[in-house]
Amino acid sequence: MKKTIHVFGNPLLEQDSLPLKLLPKLKKEFPQIVFKEFDSVEDLQAEGRSLLIIDSVQGIKKVQLISNIDSIITEKIYSLHDFDLGQSLKLLKKMNMIDEVNIFGVPMKMKEQEAFSQLKKLIKSTLFSRNG
Repeated sequence: MKKTIHVFGNPLLEQDSLPLKLLPKLKKEFPQIVFKEFDSVEDLQAEGRSLLIIDSVQGIKKVQLISNIDSIITEKIYSLHDFDLGQSLKLLKKMNMIDEVNIFGVPMKMKEQEAFSQLKKLIKSTLFSRNG
C-alpha cells in the first residue's frame, strides 16, 4: 500500500504556496508516494492512525520534521476561518482519531530549489530509512 502525504497550501498567497509549487517535482521524485493536495482541513483523513503532511511553517529557517503537535502554536480563534491545521490536528488527537502526525515543515520564504532539495532528503530519511 502506498503512503499518502497531504500537501497544504494556498496558491493565492505567496507565503503559503511553496508546498504546492513543489508538488510536480515531488511526484516525479517519489512515484511510490501519493501526494494529495489540500487547502482545507475538513477533508483530512488519516491512513490508519497516522498522518503525513507537508505545509508552510512560519518562523523556521530550514525544512524540518514536526512530530509533536503540542509544539504547534495556535492563535486565538475568532471565526471558522481562523480554525487552522494545528488546531484541527490537536482536536483529532484529543478525540483519539489519530495517534501520530508528521509534518514536513517548509519555511515560508525559502527558495523553491532549496526547499525541494531539503524536503527530498527529509522524506527519504524519514520514510525510507525506517522501513528499509
